[in-house]
Amino acid sequence: MSKEIGEVEQTDVAIIGAGPAGAVAAALLARAGRSVLVLERQHFPRFSIGESLLPQSMTYLEEAGMLQAVVEAGFQYKNGASFVHGEKMSSYDFRDKHADGWGTTYQVERAVFDQLLIGRAADQGVQVRFGHSVRAMQPGAAPTLEVAGEAGAPYRVAARFVLDASGFGRVLPRLLGLETPSRMPARAALFSHVRDALPAGSTDRDKICVAVHPERRDVWYWMIPLAAGRTSIGCVADANFLDVPEAQREAKLRELMRAEPTIGRLLGEAPFLIPVNRIGGYSANVECLHGPGFALLGNAGEFLDPVFSSGVTIALRSAHLAAHTLLRQLDGERVDWAASYDAPLRKGIDTFRAFVERWYTGELQDIIFHANQTPKIRRMISSILAGYAWDETNPYAADPVRRLTALHEACMAA
Repeated sequence: MSKEIGEVEQTDVAIIGAGPAGAVAAALLARAGRSVLVLERQHFPRFSIGESLLPQSMTYLEEAGMLQAVVEAGFQYKNGASFVHGEKMSSYDFRDKHADGWGTTYQVERAVFDQLLIGRAADQGVQVRFGHSVRAMQPGAAPTLEVAGEAGAPYRVAARFVLDASGFGRVLPRLLGLETPSRMPARAALFSHVRDALPAGSTDRDKICVAVHPERRDVWYWMIPLAAGRTSIGCVADANFLDVPEAQREAKLRELMRAEPTIGRLLGEAPFLIPVNRIGGYSANVECLHGPGFALLGNAGEFLDPVFSSGVTIALRSAHLAAHTLLRQLDGERVDWAASYDAPLRKGIDTFRAFVERWYTGELQDIIFHANQTPKIRRMISSILAGYAWDETNPYAADPVRRLTALHEACMAA
């Protein structure tokens, strides 16, 4: 029911965005008995990228009461990642890793996956409104949102706290002027889905494939097998390298696919199932992931790069940390959000950042493709690639910059 302007609706927690971070945070709060209202600008199902999950994500899906629904949905099973550069190949099985916990997960069509998660949140008592956009926010101890639906007058929502899970929409950073320049260079991606029709055994469908351009180490491809003979394909590069008119995107992506031997052999002529899209300027940052009466989840706060599929894992980790911090606050505890949420979340993000930065310098590629890898160190690297970037029993999570630098030097010396 639409609200008359000036009327104020009350809820314990208002969440902006119904993607994975918003759905998991909403479910965790609702399971603890809190009233939760999710406001989503779009209508589901809707297309999104970020289709290759990491095993660490499964812990948070299980905690939010969503695991069974995900397991039974028929998504493509995933147990690792393969890396290809010309004739060089290196494969990591996430079940063989340093950290305890899940070693397998899924590769998902996000339209189906996201709708499934928010549906499970609604089943657990979360109120969800699609087609409702947040136009303004008054932060503070009792934050208020101004919301516009597709029909009816705008209305206001008064909450005890607001979580922004709006992803690349970055609603609160935009409305409150929180954005700061990202440390990551400006990159872009061209991507689509193809009908792969690959014969059995031609590729390992249980792993994402990350392929390096034969001539440019800073240009790479993802090949993500999905269910029912569908594959997500994309190419990531410096934004200028992919700056072509919209009408030429399909030809550009096809040219790039043919240029990489493995991608070309498997998918070079595969028909596109959806228009070739471009996304750029996705790397983002803010000075602080929280403020008076609000916190930022997942991509609304910071997004690094798609190379290690860390986006959904960071989103779900942020939902987990924020929900548990907020529940303590709603129970009357005085909470230090910087210590309980911001710093712990950024620790894992910084681990992923160290890996991403060294991927593009080529140092991590030298490590991944090194011929004589020590099994113990492989398991530590595998843990990070599986999403366990917060496990500080792993030296490559506890001190990633120093450890990766030393490991690269050792590889080059060998």
